[in-house]
Amino acid sequence: MARVVSVFLPSWSIDRFRRKAGDAAPPAEVPLVLIGRDGGRRQVAAANAVALAAGLRVGMPAAKAQALVPGLSVLDADPAADEDELVRLAAWLLARIAPVVATDPPDGIVIDTTGADHLHGGEAAMLEGIVGRLALSGIAARAAVADTWGAAHALARHVAAPTLVASQGEGMARMGPLPLECLRIPPILARDLRVLGFATVGDLAVRPRAPLALRFGPELGRRLDEALGRLPEPIIAIRPPDMIEVRRAFAEPIGAAETIARNIGKLVVALCGRLEAAGLGGRRLDLACHRVDGGVQAIRICLARPVRDAKRLTRLLCDRIETIEPGFGIEIMTLAAVLAEPLEERQLAGGLMQEAEPDISGLIDTLTNRVGERAVYRFAAVASDVPERSVARVPALALETGAIWPDHWPRPARLLPRPEPVETLALLPDHPPVSFTWRGIRRRVKRADGPERVFGEWWKREAELAAVRDYFRVEDEAGERFWLYRAGDGEDAATGSHSWFLHGVFG
Repeated sequence: MARVVSVFLPSWSIDRFRRKAGDAAPPAEVPLVLIGRDGGRRQVAAANAVALAAGLRVGMPAAKAQALVPGLSVLDADPAADEDELVRLAAWLLARIAPVVATDPPDGIVIDTTGADHLHGGEAAMLEGIVGRLALSGIAARAAVADTWGAAHALARHVAAPTLVASQGEGMARMGPLPLECLRIPPILARDLRVLGFATVGDLAVRPRAPLALRFGPELGRRLDEALGRLPEPIIAIRPPDMIEVRRAFAEPIGAAETIARNIGKLVVALCGRLEAAGLGGRRLDLACHRVDGGVQAIRICLARPVRDAKRLTRLLCDRIETIEPGFGIEIMTLAAVLAEPLEERQLAGGLMQEAEPDISGLIDTLTNRVGERAVYRFAAVASDVPERSVARVPALALETGAIWPDHWPRPARLLPRPEPVETLALLPDHPPVSFTWRGIRRRVKRADGPERVFGEWWKREAELAAVRDYFRVEDEAGERFWLYRAGDGEDAATGSHSWFLHGVFG
């Protein structure tokens, strides 16, 4: 079953204008509209949140908008620049999310993520990642995933907050209460339908098609069938001009796994030749199988380092053949390096006594393409005295930064995901506890060492200006050692609650 993501950018033109204008853009609290032309008529093409709250709307005549909102900032829209930037954003998502990405003008992007969501930790995590990355770039976005382009388009614009995952077969149930405009029909057609008493998609879905087609033409039924999955709606993926891609067309459609594997090997050899000529190695490769019925079956492999080893790439791609549904046959196969990086030739160990440097990138690539990029990582030190901030997940083969953990006090072998509260008994407020209860078990402290005082990182937020933790290493009567801390310095209430927590366990 196909799965399609629609990314809706509700303030795309405004966001693009602000990124380009920078400090010259009007303040965020000033109502702002961008004016475009519809023939000889000047109308509102985009408006910021302040202008919309003031009662303006897209499509309103420019003169009326200026009359309604005194002090309105009016600037010319640039639809060509908006479209060019949308294509660049789609190319950025193509290299990071899935093999099939296309623009959905004027303010959206559509992605066929069939078989690619596992690389991102599942559909929910994938949507959160897309929206989060765009937010970091100053782009507001909402995203939804459904079985069809039409359903995902409607849900992203009318339901997602800011993400939504519609289960397989759930599209119509979700779309039923939505307004007619979510079907991507012209506004005048939606107005005519409302005159006849149709208010939602559900009202249309239960009506006979013939009278509607006779009065309004075939577009209404086609859009409804596309949203319900009764008619295919191919997604024509964008292809950046600088992307390295090879292609094979077949006189007769192919479908056997052995034939597909043999042609994958030929495509990989051709692609590696072009990568070598450019001095590049592939980091993400997309194989697209174009079927005779117009459908596209695509698979993606991700690599920890730039690679142009034909045997390794062929093996990784052939491992995913079982996910390809050839249908009535595949007539065209393309292989593209959607993400490529410089790769220089390296001298292998030449002497008998010289040991070759171990290379585990092949193992990392195999695991990554089976369980996803998020599931394969290593821990790296971060320059921070706060324990939970002193470690981060990084890609398995990320370069070393040289950062190390503080070595003036030992750190536990196991750090809990979050500190857990414990009940303690101490002789004095600023002394280590003589006993503590953790997870229902009371432990008597035999030895203790500390305190190690850790201050809050005041430059991150004001609440940490006075925050203090006092850490103690304690050993119970059974010889087990724990890492406890008191929130506060034991005297001043402003430094913390003076509650006790267990943060780690020593080996």
